[in-house]
Amino acid sequence: MARSGIYKSEVLRARDNLLAQGRNPSIDAIRAELGNTGSKTTIHRYLKELEEEEGAGSGAKIAVSEAIQELVGRLAARLHEEADERIAAMAAESAAQLAQCREQLAQTTAQAEVCQQQLQQLSQALAAEQQQHAAAREALQAAQLRDGQQQQQIVGLQERLAENQAHRASLEEKHLHAREALEHYRQSVKEQRDQEQRRHEQQVQQLQAELRTLGQTLIVKQDELTRLYQDSARTGAELLAASRALRQQEQESARQAQTAAGLQARIAEQERLLAVLNERLERAISSREEVWQLLQQASTATAVPTGEGAAAATEADGGVVVATGEAAAPPA
Repeated sequence: MARSGIYKSEVLRARDNLLAQGRNPSIDAIRAELGNTGSKTTIHRYLKELEEEEGAGSGAKIAVSEAIQELVGRLAARLHEEADERIAAMAAESAAQLAQCREQLAQTTAQAEVCQQQLQQLSQALAAEQQQHAAAREALQAAQLRDGQQQQQIVGLQERLAENQAHRASLEEKHLHAREALEHYRQSVKEQRDQEQRRHEQQVQQLQAELRTLGQTLIVKQDELTRLYQDSARTGAELLAASRALRQQEQESARQAQTAAGLQARIAEQERLLAVLNERLERAISSREEVWQLLQQASTATAVPTGEGAAAATEADGGVVVATGEAAAPPA
């Protein structure tokens, strides 16, 4: 697709090129030199502007252009003459080479005919030899085929015999291994079952002993906790009474200053004792929770017996577990 516009410098360059080639710088020629780009009106306007710019010096430029055209014409005629001379020399040389090639072709053709005759004779001899060779090869192939079939039959029989022997030996070996493996498996299963039975019985006995110990410890802790509750209640009552007495004594502080001082000392002692009792109560509650957690863990561990021995042990010690569970129940 052509460009939408051209420049004056492009028109000037195209015109100079046409003049240098000895061609008339017409609008169509300039447009063709520009690659069929630009409108004729624009090219005509640029040419008119260039002519106006050149002004009075156009006569001298026309003379120079005619001299250049004459020079170009003489150079073109000289080039045509030299080209004709070279073409004539090359045509003469080519004619000589063609004649030489024709002579060589005739000699080669004669030699080819002789070679063709010899080739026909050799082909006939080769055909006869090939027929004899084909017959001998067919006979050899038939003999080789029979021999190969017999060899294959022999090899097949030997392979089948070897396979049967190997299969029988493999079956015997597998049977022996299977018996040994079965015996070993039975023995290992029996030993493992006995070991697991003994280990489970030991674990059950140990857990039952731990449950008894935990039950007894929980009972002791519950007794201590009950005593602590009683001491705390008694101390609270005493503290309440002391507080009431303190309020009464404060109302009569003017008259009973010494009694109020004694009561304050007693209240401080009671508060200290109450703090000690609260601390002991917290430790007892914490110990009770720890014992309760251990008891629950031990009950959970003995709740799922493994094997017949575990079931029997659980039934034998059922009364102990129930009794311990009742004893371990936390106070409301």
